[in-house]
Amino acid sequence: MTGTRRHTEPLDVHLIALRDGTAGPEVLLSRRAGDVYAAGCWHLVSGHVDGPWEDMVTALVRETREEAGVAVDPADVRAAVTVHHRSPAGGARLGVFFEVRRRHGTPQVVAPRVCDALGWFPLDALPEPMAAYCRAGLEAYRAGARMAVHFQESGDPIAHAPAADRLVLVPDRTDCGTVPDVAVRAFTERAVGRIITWTDVSWAREESRVWRARGAEGGTWYVKIHQNARFHQREAAALRGYVVRLGAAAPRLVAADAGLRAVVLTAVGGRSLHGAAHPPEQQRRIFHRIGRLAAAIHHSSPPRPAAAGAPPLGKLGRHLDGARPHLAPGDEEFGRATAERAAGLPAREAVPTHGDFQPRNLRWDEAADALYVIDFERSEEGPAVRDFVRLSDAWHGRPDLLEAVMDGYGRPFTAEEEAQLTVLSVLDAVSGVSYGAAHGDPELVERGRRTLARLRAAQHPGHHPATRGAAR
Repeated sequence: MTGTRRHTEPLDVHLIALRDGTAGPEVLLSRRAGDVYAAGCWHLVSGHVDGPWEDMVTALVRETREEAGVAVDPADVRAAVTVHHRSPAGGARLGVFFEVRRRHGTPQVVAPRVCDALGWFPLDALPEPMAAYCRAGLEAYRAGARMAVHFQESGDPIAHAPAADRLVLVPDRTDCGTVPDVAVRAFTERAVGRIITWTDVSWAREESRVWRARGAEGGTWYVKIHQNARFHQREAAALRGYVVRLGAAAPRLVAADAGLRAVVLTAVGGRSLHGAAHPPEQQRRIFHRIGRLAAAIHHSSPPRPAAAGAPPLGKLGRHLDGARPHLAPGDEEFGRATAERAAGLPAREAVPTHGDFQPRNLRWDEAADALYVIDFERSEEGPAVRDFVRLSDAWHGRPDLLEAVMDGYGRPFTAEEEAQLTVLSVLDAVSGVSYGAAHGDPELVERGRRTLARLRAAQHPGHHPATRGAAR
């Protein structure tokens, strides 16, 4: 034991009575009055368990009747959350919060000595002033926690104050894998304040993890854990660099931690273009915006001479071993011939590139008529056509969409860029087959095979070379 006394805290019960309001769920609150703790503050209907002869549920039913004139059937009482609380004066207690959705009678002030008002309030727009203890219990409940600690410090106000928020949620044993670990949660809350809801929105095919985080005071952010230090460095550098010049079309970096490989980002609107269906005219408008956005990325910094990289044939060879059993006859020979021809292509200037510019990383907001781009972990300087490799699959067979992209981009591809696009598409397709085979993703394997077949067919007369490409 580290102390000299055993805990003898009082046991409180709190009623979370809910009803459906016009703007969402509403909770019943009472305003404390008279010579009581937190007088003048809004609070849940609550009280003490009278003694060892009274259980918690019986106490809740009694307090609800005595304080609000409402009858509650014990069978309708549901456990919500338990909060270990310490007041600014140092006294500790255990608060057990119960949810009740069915009741009998209309709430009314029954004991004006201790409560001078009752009212229903939206659960996501609680009134002020409100007792910090009660507010902590409600926010823990809204976050889906089963248990929380709310130990206030000497000098803290009794009423809720964001600057003195002491709520700490205790993770549930079923939370493993659904929320970030404690270090990432602490990093996030230092950056944006306390988070009440974590939603895992990670892409199934990536090893990076992404959560949507909702703040206690409103606001939504995205928290990303990169799968390796290189991806973290790339995304953080891009967000601090050229992405700023994209304006509202991209998220903003709020905080980054290289040790955790974590970033906190502002949220952008819209829905992913991956799998989305739009009428043809709207598709052309979207693809025109995509071309404009690609141009904004590529023109965000002056071009630089291209740095020497690994030969295309060498890159191809690294992926062929994994891809070879899944390739169609002639695919390997076609890939090698394409990579060999690339040796004669002139080096292209290097510009900022997104590196994974494809529908799933593009979001369209119809109401705002706005396009957004996310996920910069593959950003690096390279040839501009690099950003059309994974996008070009989306316009295959649709020359009107290709025309829209080029119109938005401000110019068509040069003959050299079309040749380079073919080379990069072959490399991406073989890489996709190899990766998909190694990670049990048959769809990715099939995409790569389909892309190689299309690229080979595009060598025949009558095929426009710019319809080549692959998306992974």
